Amino acid sequence: MNVDSTTAVTVIGGYLGAGKTTLVNHVLRTADSRVAVLVNDFGDVNIDADLIKRTDGDTIELANGCICCSLVDGLAAAMNTISELAEQPERLVIEASGVADPASIAAYGHGPGFTLDAVVVVVDAETVRARAVDKYVGDTVLSQIKSGHIILVNKLDLLDEGDAEQVTAWVAGHNPEALIVSTVNSAVAPELLFGQSPAAVRSSEQAGTDDHDHHHGHQHDEVFESWTWRSVTPLPRSRVEAVMDALPQEVMRVKGLMLIEERADKLMLLQRVGQRWTLVPHSPIDEASQSQLVFIGLAGAIDDQWIADQLG
Repeated sequence: MNVDSTTAVTVIGGYLGAGKTTLVNHVLRTADSRVAVLVNDFGDVNIDADLIKRTDGDTIELANGCICCSLVDGLAAAMNTISELAEQPERLVIEASGVADPASIAAYGHGPGFTLDAVVVVVDAETVRARAVDKYVGDTVLSQIKSGHIILVNKLDLLDEGDAEQVTAWVAGHNPEALIVSTVNSAVAPELLFGQSPAAVRSSEQAGTDDHDHHHGHQHDEVFESWTWRSVTPLPRSRVEAVMDALPQEVMRVKGLMLIEERADKLMLLQRVGQRWTLVPHSPIDEASQSQLVFIGLAGAIDDQWIADQLG
C-alpha cells in the first residue's frame, strides 16, 4: 500500500560528522522501492561502484531503481527535476548540509507533488553534548535536535553503556516528542525511518474484503512488529484523537489514509512519528475509498484486539 499519490519527502539533518551521509548510503543500499536522493556532493556519498547503473551529469541512476541527484543548481531546481521525471519515485530523501536548519528545508516538502513525511536528525553520541554548549555552534546543534521527528543517536559503539544511556536521555530531554532511535553506523530499520513495513504492505494489498487485516513482520532481529487496519466506515476525528492519546510509546509510527466523518470530500492522511501526529486532507474520496493504517512498534506493543477495540 502506497498511501501517498504524491512523493513522500524525508529530510536528513544533523551537524557535521554525525553520520548523515552514512545514513544516505544505508538508504540507497536497502531501498526496496524507487527512492530519489538529493545530496550536496556525490563525492561525499561514495556510492559503491557495483550499485551504479549509469551517470548523467548531475544524476546517478542505481541498479535498484534509485536515483541520486546533486544540489549543484539549488534545492528548488533539483526538486523540479524530480517532479518532472517520467517515473516518479515513491520517496525523496534530502540530505541537508551540516550547518543547515532541517525545518527550513522541510518546508519544501509541502510543495506541489510532494508530501512531507519526516525530518530525521542524526547526532554524534560522542560529541553532541559538548557541541551543544559551544558558543559558536551550540544554537545550531540544539535547533537541529528540536526540529527532528526522528532522532538517530549515532555512534553509540564509541560509548560505554552508562554514557550511552545518559546521552540518549539528554537528547530526549531536548525533544520529548521525537522518536529516539539508537544506532551504530546510522543503520536503522526502514520501517521506522519511513513508517511503512514492506511485509505489512504486501499483506494489505493481498487481503480480501474483511474490514481488518494484520501482518506480523518480524524483521531486523525480530525487534519490530507491524499491523495493518482497514475499514470502509468513516470515524469521527475525536476517535482518532483518542486513539493517538491511547497509543503506548512502544508504537513508534502510524501512517495511512482515513475516512473521517467531518470530511466527506477528502481522504485524510494520518502520520504519527514518536508523539507527534498530523491529520491533513490528502485526496478526493471515491467509491473505492477506505481507511488503511499501518502501525509499527516493538513486538507485542499492541495486538489485533487492541486495534479492534480502539478503532472498531
